[in-house]
Amino acid sequence: AAVSESELRDIRLLKARIENERLPRGIEPARHVKLGPGGLSDVEWTIQLIQMRAGRDNAGLRTQSTTGAIEAACEAGLLVAPDALTLLRSWELATRIRAANVLATGRMSGVKLDVLPRDSAELRALAAILGYGSDGLNALEEDWLRAARKARDVMERIFWEQQ
Repeated sequence: AAVSESELRDIRLLKARIENERLPRGIEPARHVKLGPGGLSDVEWTIQLIQMRAGRDNAGLRTQSTTGAIEAACEAGLLVAPDALTLLRSWELATRIRAANVLATGRMSGVKLDVLPRDSAELRALAAILGYGSDGLNALEEDWLRAARKARDVMERIFWEQQ
């Protein structure tokens, strides 16, 4: 195997440690599009584990592109299509939220860029930038929370449970 049981355990311990230590204090985990459940980190760790386990035998997995690796894993039968689509949707929406936060705030860095805002004015601006319209703040919030929840379910099944 490309990844030994000992290495798999170490990878999982590192992911758990990062989950416990990296999320900024005072931020709701479900609203953090990078480090929260179902966010960019979950998607990337999941696909990177698949890459480590099967990349030696599958050239399509040897890519730095998260979306390309997800598609390659699906094509190789390492991810079923619904799981691949779930991971892609979460990753793409999280990426769009981060980019929209940059546009909405004019800042290129800071803790808030990785967070779906709670403040209705900030959320309304983000929704408008993302094409939801000025009244789409609830739809944006629901879309993110749903996408993240589904991606976390896939991540937990593939990253934590597969041997």
